[in-house]
Amino acid sequence: MSARTNKPHEIVERALAMSRADGCVVLADEHSTANLRWAGNALTTNGVTRGRTLTVVAAVDGAEGTASGVVSRSAVTAGELESLVRAAEAAARAAGPAEDARPLVTGVPESPDFADPPAETSSSVFADFAPALGESFARARAGGRELYGFANHELVSTYVGTSAGLRLRHDQPSGTLELNAKSPDRTRSAWAGQSTRDFKDVDPAAMDAELARRLGWAERRVALPAGRYETLLPPTAVADLLIYQMWSAAARDAAEGRTVFSRPGGGTRVGERLAGLPLTLRSDPHAPGLETAPFVIAHSSGDDASVFDNGLPLTATEWIADGELKRLTTTRHSAALTGLPLAPPVGNLILDGGADRSLEEMVAGTRRGLLLTCLWYIREVDPATLLLTGLTRDGVYLVEDGEVTGEVNNFRFNESPVGVLGRAVEAGRTEKTLPREWSDWFTRAAMPALRVPDFNMSSVSQGV
Repeated sequence: MSARTNKPHEIVERALAMSRADGCVVLADEHSTANLRWAGNALTTNGVTRGRTLTVVAAVDGAEGTASGVVSRSAVTAGELESLVRAAEAAARAAGPAEDARPLVTGVPESPDFADPPAETSSSVFADFAPALGESFARARAGGRELYGFANHELVSTYVGTSAGLRLRHDQPSGTLELNAKSPDRTRSAWAGQSTRDFKDVDPAAMDAELARRLGWAERRVALPAGRYETLLPPTAVADLLIYQMWSAAARDAAEGRTVFSRPGGGTRVGERLAGLPLTLRSDPHAPGLETAPFVIAHSSGDDASVFDNGLPLTATEWIADGELKRLTTTRHSAALTGLPLAPPVGNLILDGGADRSLEEMVAGTRRGLLLTCLWYIREVDPATLLLTGLTRDGVYLVEDGEVTGEVNNFRFNESPVGVLGRAVEAGRTEKTLPREWSDWFTRAAMPALRVPDFNMSSVSQGV
């Protein structure tokens, strides 16, 4: 009998009952996805999938401390459940003491829906979107352009149970839409993306209209050399940069002198001003439209996560407030190690600049500069400065006297997100956005466009 025929909370309870360890955490993740793909103004594939992943964390006390073992498996049958639990215990006994070991979290009220069936998505999530997409295909065909892309919706129900008595559950919907418009000869390409919880706020017609406008801009080509340019970074590009910055903001790494947040001579840069603008970077598990788990879900331990912290409540956190660095990510262990406040990462990221100008209004206020579409293939060059490199993609446009006058070649860039925040001279209106580079891992972001007077386009790229 498949473990999936059992209710997830029952699987969690059975695994906990089988445990012989001194402490045990069990996480059951129920995955449900629905997707559509299209090419050349026609749907190509669609599908629905279901799956379950079980993670068992075993904690074993010893003379030198508590060791932990973590084993995750998918498609676990009822007969394989005990072997999974024993494997986690064996891994713990074979490991040395875990430096992040802490007593398991207690005192968190049980989720009232812990025993309910998992949430599931289906093709019905596209009931309104699919017909609207079909109408966009017809408009694109009549307008001499081709649409490519995909829509994906996922629901993950996570059940967390521990030997310390926690019984928690969170349902996480995540939706992404990526739409590419191309000229029939493939010499022009434009991209737009959107994150959504349920596809009810998605308007493919509006996205297609914007893509048609951008393809029109690209009819005039202008060659530009590498250099530093005044650049308007749209919200998606800002999100990609700041998500990587967030992933690099572990307090322990900073305290040990390994990151851009390390203070020369020792300690961290908490308390330093990073931006001249009154920028506030924050996370909030209850942010409207960006809701995420209100407690720690950790399938493994690392610099910014600890399996011993599973179930720890999460609250609204300001990472940067009015331009000043306020928090770095910490577990209970690294908070004690560094003397910094406890601040586990949260599954969304919001940048507020206190302004209300749209990207279009920022373009209108530009004498000469570049307007980007998105960033791509971002990689780290130097962790000490958080220098990143990557490519522009699907449209870099020249702005002259407040109007887009053509498309220029793509570039490779070399920039640090911290440097970008420090040099930005204008922030626009904060809006929900889809980070294109990191959309497989992080979709819940709200960012403004940023104006950077000297963004470093280090070399010309031949990509499109």
